[in-house]
Amino acid sequence: MRRTSKLPLLAALLTVLLLLPSAAAAAVARAIDASKDQRLQLPDTLAVGPESVAFDGHGGGPYVSVSDGRVLKYGGEGAGWTTFAYSPSYTKNSCDAQSELPPVAKESSCGRPLGLRFHRNSGDLYIADAYMGMMRVGPNGGEATVLATEAAGEPFRFTNGVDVDQVTGEHQMVTQTGDSTGRIMNEDRTHLIVALTGPCKLLKYWIKGPKANTSEMFTDLPGYPDNVRPDGKAIRIDAQGEKLQEMTGPKNVRPTEVVEREDGKIYLGSVELSYVSIVKST
Repeated sequence: MRRTSKLPLLAALLTVLLLLPSAAAAAVARAIDASKDQRLQLPDTLAVGPESVAFDGHGGGPYVSVSDGRVLKYGGEGAGWTTFAYSPSYTKNSCDAQSELPPVAKESSCGRPLGLRFHRNSGDLYIADAYMGMMRVGPNGGEATVLATEAAGEPFRFTNGVDVDQVTGEHQMVTQTGDSTGRIMNEDRTHLIVALTGPCKLLKYWIKGPKANTSEMFTDLPGYPDNVRPDGKAIRIDAQGEKLQEMTGPKNVRPTEVVEREDGKIYLGSVELSYVSIVKST
């Protein structure tokens, strides 16, 4: 199965998921205040850490990946949150049964979905699960299919992020190696932008052209990045790596994903909170 893809042009801007304290220096554009947020509370205390946030091609969602091994879908105030997808191991190991163990103690058997990306035309959702590898589930949800657990004979150590070529439907995945958090973003189908958490940098990895399979430094950052998105907001960076805008907020809020919708609402994921935050871009 093909796993390496050449990814489409989605936007000329990147978003590094890095929330700065309010004392940080102002960016070119007026900073977005994330301290005034709305909250979509998750359905129960076991479902925490909505790390990745995604919307399907029809605008449905948000969909979030949570700590007990499920992907949840928000259906509005009336329907609330429902289970959308889960790994084969989640069913096999009866992970929906009551247990006194915290979800983190069951991650290796129940899974821990992290990265989420939709292929808009097919409606398929690709799921990067830290323990199960790369998975895919159809537009109706249910039990996901494991697509890959290794690449070039090397097993995945921590499958953390995925992006989908919206033209071909192929997927590109990144796994954790050292300080690479495995968060990627496609810019013009020639390279990926990868967040390096420990070094506080973004790396450009070439997947096409004369530099294919090589990498180079893209930009330095004033904090620890955990994700990259096309044209969302936390720190906004242009195609040359220049910082354009930042988001400010309390130090105890550390977003892992930022998604901006057409109505100007920005959805923030987190690996530790029990809710999805929503802030306004203006």
